[in-house]
Amino acid sequence: MNRVLLTLVLATAVTVLVAGCETLKVAGELGGLVGVATGTMTTNEAASLTRTTAAVAKTFEDITPEQEYYIGRAVSATILNKYKPYSNDAAHRYLNLLGQSLALASTKPETFGGYHFMILDSGEINAFAAPGGFIMVTRGMLRCCRSEDALAAVLAHEIGHVQNQHGLKAIKQGRLTSALTILAVESAKTFGGEDLAELTTAFEGSITDITSTLMTSGYARGQERDADKGAVQILKQVGYAPQALVDMLEQMKNNLKPGGLDFAKTHPAPQDRIKYIREWIGSAPSPVEPAARQARFDQAMKGL
Repeated sequence: MNRVLLTLVLATAVTVLVAGCETLKVAGELGGLVGVATGTMTTNEAASLTRTTAAVAKTFEDITPEQEYYIGRAVSATILNKYKPYSNDAAHRYLNLLGQSLALASTKPETFGGYHFMILDSGEINAFAAPGGFIMVTRGMLRCCRSEDALAAVLAHEIGHVQNQHGLKAIKQGRLTSALTILAVESAKTFGGEDLAELTTAFEGSITDITSTLMTSGYARGQERDADKGAVQILKQVGYAPQALVDMLEQMKNNLKPGGLDFAKTHPAPQDRIKYIREWIGSAPSPVEPAARQARFDQAMKGL
């Protein structure tokens, strides 16, 4: 009978998992109290249950802008373990000036630590948008850009990911995995070192899952579509030609290698994106690109 009662309480805790943090915390505390009272749990085990339910509840809290910033820094550091920054201060200044100007026209013009733009020293055609406004593009991607409008289109697309918090949404799923790992660790504290080592490995694996979502799997197709739509709106507001996003995708279509580990793997096919981007652009004429703009772009991109 005691175990039946305890099972009922724990089942209730699982049922209210989606009902809110405070409810879950109360259920955990109640389960611990009942377990001690019925003799099916020790005091330490009851305290462990309270801590683990609180940890799982925390995964449902909104991540603050400050937390988003530090998560983005960690993701960026992981990316920089694979790619080195491109050593060209003038190109980086130019990229950040252009990127900051575009970010001001987004629906999220400010982040906790501000937007940061970096060129990665790689011939791959790729770009990354980490939470909090950390945006990185490869030399290979920049070589596909034939104008400042084209480069603005690339950056506006990545800013679209940031303003829609696509990276953050992927990481929140990973946080839930981590919380469940904490639950397992708490339950195993009475076990030996071998069990704890196995649980530590599982925890490290959950961190790897978060990183691979951003670097290998790529964002979902719906999220890529939202980022493209956001890019068109940003380009229109700043005065760049939205058609440049189509031109950029057509250029990449000619340069991407099927089955590669770059943009071709982490993004939908360019031809699939071009169709709906043209619908958003409509029949409005593109603004004329000033000659000074092209000269500025050519100067900044020397050596790439």
